[in-house]
Amino acid sequence: MNRQTLTGVMIGAVAVTAIGTFAGVQLNQDPAFAEVIDVEPIYTTESVPREACREELETRQKPVKDKHQVTGTVAGAVIGGLLGNQVGDGSGQDIATAAGAVAGGYAGNKAQEKIQENNTEQVPKTVCETRYDTYQEQAGFMVTYELDGERHRIRMDEDPGRRIPVEDGELRI
Repeated sequence: MNRQTLTGVMIGAVAVTAIGTFAGVQLNQDPAFAEVIDVEPIYTTESVPREACREELETRQKPVKDKHQVTGTVAGAVIGGLLGNQVGDGSGQDIATAAGAVAGGYAGNKAQEKIQENNTEQVPKTVCETRYDTYQEQAGFMVTYELDGERHRIRMDEDPGRRIPVEDGELRI
């Protein structure tokens, strides 16, 4: 090999070594990072409606067959008339019989009405209402970080850990 070739090979080897060393140093350097100062979880509260039903007993008046209390009125009038007939003689007896029938009819009507009002039954009834179940769900993180001596805050979907990569002065997220 001649001297010129040998010199060229040597210069080439030195250049390749220098370029490789520079590239290796560049590859081994950590990329720029922003230091994470604080990470706070962010929560949202959700309300979900649901229908809640239960059985209750409802007290109500039983159906009435004799709405106008005719049976009580007639029975009371007959009894009142019979009792009124026992009082007095002649026309006084007729007036007492009529008055007894009227009073007995009214009393019988009211007695049957009271009996009907108190004649109740309990019937099962379904009562429903809307209730809300609430729960919290994590919606991300509020991250405080330091970059170039300044503190910043950013919302992130995931916890970034202790450092956030930076490229060209911007977070790489």
